[in-house]
Amino acid sequence: MSRSLTSPTMLTSIEAVVSRARSLMTLTSGERKIVGLIGKPGAGKSTLSAQLIEQLGDQAAILNMDGYHLSNLALRELGRADRKGAPDTFDALGFTEILKRVKNEVNQHIYFPVFDRSIEESIAAQGVITPQVKLVITEGNYLLRIENNWGGVKELLDESWFIEVDDQIRIARLVNRHHKFGKSKADAHSWATGSDENNARIVAKTRELADVIINLS
Repeated sequence: MSRSLTSPTMLTSIEAVVSRARSLMTLTSGERKIVGLIGKPGAGKSTLSAQLIEQLGDQAAILNMDGYHLSNLALRELGRADRKGAPDTFDALGFTEILKRVKNEVNQHIYFPVFDRSIEESIAAQGVITPQVKLVITEGNYLLRIENNWGGVKELLDESWFIEVDDQIRIARLVNRHHKFGKSKADAHSWATGSDENNARIVAKTRELADVIINLS
């Protein structure tokens, strides 16, 4: 399980990150490792995950926290739609349970929901972890958080990696992302510097708990 008892390891190249991942894939029979990839909104978690999968092949897989967004209907009913992406707008307990299955049911096909940004909803059972997968990269903002039912996640991670990036670059990415998926430029900027930035401050508080700090800038 992931614990940061000493100063975190610093990685500053994609080659070093890939090497770290490969070292975790040297397993005995019946094992599977889970790496948590954490970062503020727009830090580049999805981009780095995709780069890792490209290098590591079909023995690695991605399981994103975003698939456990509460539905838009549920968020409206709870009065939380205007801050979608906050810690209490996810099914944190459901996400914890799927990670338990990923860790323990290594001979099963494990299906999980995947978030589709084009419709801003999750699609059930769209992703799958197969028995051949030895390393699961799970990415998300709140993997090291304790409150709002997130406390069980950290104990399931073999390592936790925190991505650092310049905030101006990160916010610019967020504005472009929100605009790409339908928001006006003004609304995209408002969301990126408002709701997203509130969440970024929450994520920043968990940095000290990470095993590895990644800075590729």
